[in-house]
Amino acid sequence: MKKSIYATALAATAALALAACGAAPEDEPAGNATGDGGTSAAGGDNADFLACVVSDQGGWDDQSFNQSAYEGLQAAVEDLGIEQADAESQADSDYGPNVDSMVQQGCDLTIGVGFLLEDPIQQAAEANPDTNFALIDSAFSGPDFAPVELDNAKPILFNTAEASYLAGYVAAATTKTGTVATFGGMQIPSVSIFMDGFADGVAKYNEDNGADVQLLGWDKEAQNGSFTGDFDNQANGQTLTEQFIAQGADIVMPVAGPVGLGAAAAAKAAGDVKIIGVDSDWYESTEYGDIVLTSVVKKIGQAVQDTITESVEDNFTPEPYVGTLENEGVGLAPFHDFDAEVSQEVKDAVAQLQEQIISGELVVETPNAP
Repeated sequence: MKKSIYATALAATAALALAACGAAPEDEPAGNATGDGGTSAAGGDNADFLACVVSDQGGWDDQSFNQSAYEGLQAAVEDLGIEQADAESQADSDYGPNVDSMVQQGCDLTIGVGFLLEDPIQQAAEANPDTNFALIDSAFSGPDFAPVELDNAKPILFNTAEASYLAGYVAAATTKTGTVATFGGMQIPSVSIFMDGFADGVAKYNEDNGADVQLLGWDKEAQNGSFTGDFDNQANGQTLTEQFIAQGADIVMPVAGPVGLGAAAAAKAAGDVKIIGVDSDWYESTEYGDIVLTSVVKKIGQAVQDTITESVEDNFTPEPYVGTLENEGVGLAPFHDFDAEVSQEVKDAVAQLQEQIISGELVVETPNAP
């Protein structure tokens, strides 16, 4: 699969894709790794519509982007009275078979969760032109990585650099040690875009305040930094975060799905380190709320629900959805327990920066933008 060589093709695909994450479903997902479906009890005129979702690694209970996508599926099932099927991927080798399972079950719309599902979703869309598909965190591309538009396949993208910019500014303003850090799971555009915005936000705070807050884990100009190499081994996130803490970091933003929970465990054990969550509001979605300064929220669930609704109502288009601060597809979560530690001056500065980004006065530059 061409995504197996995404590292060497990063520059060519940078303009195509972005990053992901979300909040946990309360109920066990209907279906299993082979894509067995569950039927909505709501019934109604849409009862013969089958909406399907295939996870990335980590499964539906990853407290990250898979869960957020699954919540969007559940909301659509409840609201529209449709049927659902889902398939959990435990390894790269599951992506193709899981997407094929959805096709074989007759799904009207199949959504792949994550950049790494581009190949199987694109191949399925090309082979089944009368069925709709969508892909979270990546657009589609040809063998030469040139952009490709498919009439029956919709990219669902998020400009998380905008919200991460605000998070970086807050982190730089809040650190007591003068050192903050970020790291990713894999170096793919949907991860690096978070890190780009975070780096620029730290730099903006330094510029505006004559400060010298140091950022560990990412060099935006070189597009080079720290990655665990996976999205599911929490021990890797814990080890890397312990190294950052040893270098003086007291605020860490992991962009690594469930691996980020390992980072939170390290921060909790240190006793004086805060975490910035990604994709969902980690104060609400994880057990580490008391150390979560804020989160860079990505409303994957709403985008999934909206895409399913469009398809049910015969309004599906291949036009990419791009979540931004302006359309509230991305955003900065509240400061929750740390609200009193973030000064009103900083809150006002962040609000002004957000207004400038929305108006276009301030553009957060990133080679990983959608």
